[in-house]
Amino acid sequence: MYIDGLARIEVQEKEKAEAERIAKAAAKEKEQKVIDGAIQEALETYKQENAPASKKSKASGKKAAASASTSSDLESKVNWSKANSREITIFYPGQTSIEWILNGRDHGGARPFTKGGDRCVTCHDKETADMGAKIVTGEVAEETPIAGKRGSIPVTVDTTYDAEYLYMRFSWADGDHVPVPFVDGGKMDPKNPMKLAVMFANDNVEYADRAGCWGTCHHDAKNMPDAPDAATLAGSEFAKQINLEDGVTKYLKESRTKIEVKGRRGKKKGGWDKLKSEDELKALMGEKAYMDIVRYKSGEAIVEDGHISADRNMAGGQGADFDAKLKNGTWSVIMKRKLVSDKQGDISIAKDGLYNFGFAIHD
Repeated sequence: MYIDGLARIEVQEKEKAEAERIAKAAAKEKEQKVIDGAIQEALETYKQENAPASKKSKASGKKAAASASTSSDLESKVNWSKANSREITIFYPGQTSIEWILNGRDHGGARPFTKGGDRCVTCHDKETADMGAKIVTGEVAEETPIAGKRGSIPVTVDTTYDAEYLYMRFSWADGDHVPVPFVDGGKMDPKNPMKLAVMFANDNVEYADRAGCWGTCHHDAKNMPDAPDAATLAGSEFAKQINLEDGVTKYLKESRTKIEVKGRRGKKKGGWDKLKSEDELKALMGEKAYMDIVRYKSGEAIVEDGHISADRNMAGGQGADFDAKLKNGTWSVIMKRKLVSDKQGDISIAKDGLYNFGFAIHD
């Protein structure tokens, strides 16, 4: 009877979630129609009030319209009513590396993750807010708690596409800045109060199907428990092959000969210094065994497009267009990205394909 009752509850929860999704989509469609109407009315008013009286005024009017086209193109010209929408609660990860996830002493779900192929959301989808609160306060996996920082952010993600482009809209409530205790001045990136990173990968990257971009986060990366000191990095034979100038960056397990998970007998977890040969690393790129990363920096309005394999390289991709607005305490960030790219480090997206996706907000 318990199993039957549990099954009924699960069905009810799924039906409730689907009803909420449909209601939210309908509300968004209604809201978008109001916005589109207001924009159209404003454009008509603008045209009437700024009718060209001479060749000179025609030229100046054209210039003004061009300078204002970026935001209207991304927001109003996309048919968001057909978009798939989901609320995803992201959380502060602290120092929970991929090694932490794989180690049963740290993470009780390590065996189902590695042996059963369970995804992180299989167990944790409904408890991410609680997890974030525990980590950000130092109860779990954080040596330097950040007093007053929120542990999670509910984010609405809307996704759609046309013949050429993928469109993604991320919306969330802005939060007050909380000084970080382990950085001078309390700000890790003073020029950019918000950064949004979006990542794609195929199944050639192990764990991408279960943990998204978590496979790039290691116990020996910068600001992590087993991060090597500057002298060790400067004297490393790998300093000429990968970027170690500002510490160990994100990297993939596939680019190393070995990853230390358990840390027994004093061993450092991770594998920053177990780099494969250059030929092996080139082969990985040819197999598209990398993670495509696109990042938007709000303060500088800069878009970076690179990839993560042996290290994090924030250049070389095809790029993307972003439209970011902070209005009435809510961020709305839209990304417009070509589906197909011929740039190394990019993941091309076929309309009938299935891809692994992750995103992170740095505030």
